[in-house]
Amino acid sequence: MDADIAVQPVPARTLGEIHSLDDLPEAFTRFLTSTRRHLHQHPEVGFKEKDTSALIRETLESYGLEVHGPLAGTGLYVDINGQGPGHSIGYRADIDALPQQDGKHVPYASMRSGVAHLCGHDAHTSVGIGVALLLHALRDRFNGTVRVFFQPNEEGTPSGAPRMIQDGVLEGLEAVYAIHVDPTLELGRFGLVEGAATASADRFTITLEAPSSGHSARPHESVDTLWVTTQVLNTLYQLVGRVSDPRLPAVFTPTWIRAGDAYNVIPHELRLGGTLRCQSLADRDQLIRKIKQIATQTAGIHGASVEVKLETGSPPVINDSELIDNVRRSIREQSGDSAIYEIELSSMGGEDFAHYLSHVPGALIRIGTASGPETRYPLHDSNFDIDERALVPAARLMTHALMRHLEQSPLH
Repeated sequence: MDADIAVQPVPARTLGEIHSLDDLPEAFTRFLTSTRRHLHQHPEVGFKEKDTSALIRETLESYGLEVHGPLAGTGLYVDINGQGPGHSIGYRADIDALPQQDGKHVPYASMRSGVAHLCGHDAHTSVGIGVALLLHALRDRFNGTVRVFFQPNEEGTPSGAPRMIQDGVLEGLEAVYAIHVDPTLELGRFGLVEGAATASADRFTITLEAPSSGHSARPHESVDTLWVTTQVLNTLYQLVGRVSDPRLPAVFTPTWIRAGDAYNVIPHELRLGGTLRCQSLADRDQLIRKIKQIATQTAGIHGASVEVKLETGSPPVINDSELIDNVRRSIREQSGDSAIYEIELSSMGGEDFAHYLSHVPGALIRIGTASGPETRYPLHDSNFDIDERALVPAARLMTHALMRHLEQSPLH
């Protein structure tokens, strides 16, 4: 088994000597890299991130920051106050891992069987800690307050964001920012999109039941649950672009069907499930209604009863144009125009950062982490990894963007 990787802290004096984002010490790079590798070795699934939460708390408190929480079970936050009063904004980092086996052969591979950081939340957490420390070091350079908060269970349904909101993390905040690593984007580039950045992500389960099972030789004597299911699915597959606006992205995807085991028995019950994803809230509501209506009516015509359950997940992330422009200007000031990547096609994946944007304006920024084959595996792949040289630029950019936001007369 690989040796446990220890976090290499930035000496307090070195952190205190940071007066600019332009020339950060090498110790800061080692700190973020070792933090990310330690978290990668010790992943925890949603709402069980006790060790992760403890590490965040101990690290931030060791530099004199007051940590508040827990929120949502394992969530935390710190408020970094500038030299004078001003606006209050937030920065979110998610901290949970996936219930999936790590397939990489690297010194920092997961040491916990069946759990791994394959969506980059270890990087998000490390960058969040870095942002908090940089803001703390530069607190005499801005007015107002930045709340850096660490959220559990981004991956699960129901996710952690609504519980963080319920526990008050947004109180007093006027806007909120976040990042997500992107293995399709080159190292050193930052992806921006105004408006819809992701889709909603809702899960459906349809249970179809006949009065009894039947014989495969005599399907006319019973209700053929599999045949009825094909009629239901054939109609549901046609909803997107007919019931929903064809100009707006949406996707209905069944991913599993479970029924009987015998070759000569028509099962009396069948269950299927999958996801519905939309970038329009109006389309989302309309499609949910139609899925329930069509499944119930079609099954009823053929003598079967049906139950449709929908687990409402995250709404779409709708990036605020002014906040995105603030980040765009920050990238230009930090790295030049070549580092800006204007995203043409939004993701159909889900991101529970969207819940915060139902309350305040926000911006989700893509961070390029690809530099070769080892760092181009897609999110949630068992071999997913990042080029860790992205950590410091991400922390520097978001610190700059947050300070820049507070300097403006206000963006909102």
